[in-house]
Amino acid sequence: MGHVSGGELAIADLLRELTPRVLGVLVRRNGDFDDCEDAVQEALLAAAVSWPVDGVPANPTGWLITTSSRRLVEIWRKDAARRRREDVYALEPTWPPCPASAVDDTLALVFLCCHPELTVPSQVALTLRALGGLSTGEIARALLVPEATVGQRISRAKARIRDTGAQFRTPTADERDERLPAVLHVLYLIFNEGYTATSGEALNRVELSSEAIRLTRQLRAILPEEGEVAGLLALMLLTDARRAARTRLDGALIPLAEQDRRRWDKAAIAEGVGIIEATLPVAKPGPYQLQAAIAAVHDEAADVTSTDWRQILALYDVLAALAPGPMVALNRTVAVAMVHGPAAALAELNDAAADPALSGHHRVDAVRAHLLDELGDQEGAREYYLRAAQRTRSLPERRYLLARATR
Repeated sequence: MGHVSGGELAIADLLRELTPRVLGVLVRRNGDFDDCEDAVQEALLAAAVSWPVDGVPANPTGWLITTSSRRLVEIWRKDAARRRREDVYALEPTWPPCPASAVDDTLALVFLCCHPELTVPSQVALTLRALGGLSTGEIARALLVPEATVGQRISRAKARIRDTGAQFRTPTADERDERLPAVLHVLYLIFNEGYTATSGEALNRVELSSEAIRLTRQLRAILPEEGEVAGLLALMLLTDARRAARTRLDGALIPLAEQDRRRWDKAAIAEGVGIIEATLPVAKPGPYQLQAAIAAVHDEAADVTSTDWRQILALYDVLAALAPGPMVALNRTVAVAMVHGPAAALAELNDAAADPALSGHHRVDAVRAHLLDELGDQEGAREYYLRAAQRTRSLPERRYLLARATR
């Protein structure tokens, strides 16, 4: 693999930043998301090839809009049924006289990519493509799925958007309220897959978690009054702050209790804590805010013994009442163990594990093994650590669980 210069990395970052702005202008002018997205991808590829050699143009946004517009005409020329549209378009200036607001375009793109008619995997792929500027190959590598699969998801998503007649425009207040949970869920999924990969050799996929943070920052700039947007950004920052301390040099997993907290990102923690402290008193409470508050309690503790577990358990109680779910119940058992002891937590775990959604999940076995270990049942702990290791597809997690089983 060849050396990538700092200039090329800066260009790649600039292209990702400009992608939604350029795509928004084209879709707003021409209305065909499918063809416009293809044209922008070709323009991004052209820029990635020419800018490192010729230099970044004085107006990179205008360069991309002009190049994308030309690519769009070329796409239309290949389709005889659209020749009339091409003739009309050719009479207009290629340079848009009044580019649409980048903020409005980004918002419209976010909500278009998370159209309720699309499946969640399609929403994730389309968001990474349209807003992140990632190529099909990059998305495939990030999600550890075949490139053909990603291509099919994106093609089907664009076809579904076209078939439903979805319009590219700033969503109404009702549409925004209806789709915002899906938008936040997609960004949350992208971050989680980057922070703790569900399969593969690496524990982290930094390109995914970083992209999720970048997109959530954009969304917060657009919707500064939305408490759950702020909560999600704070949660990502407070969680990602621990990334450097989560693995050993050989890639082995280091659990939270054993991490060197001096390696945590203090700036990210300060920003995340500041966001959630400013949000909680004024915003309507939501699950992302509560999860961010839990993460803040962890991050502000000097070590695991000084962690305020009673506050964490109280926050989990509120979270379970506001947004009950199997993973919330499972995570809550850890706090119960720290406050009321492993025996009480084991009873809670039996209730949580009865949920069909957790059937066969390796984390249930891992938590049970930890609780049995705390109770002194070493044989039982070993059995469940081995069971958890067999069920996870993450190699770093598997190595950690096997090490615990043989400890």
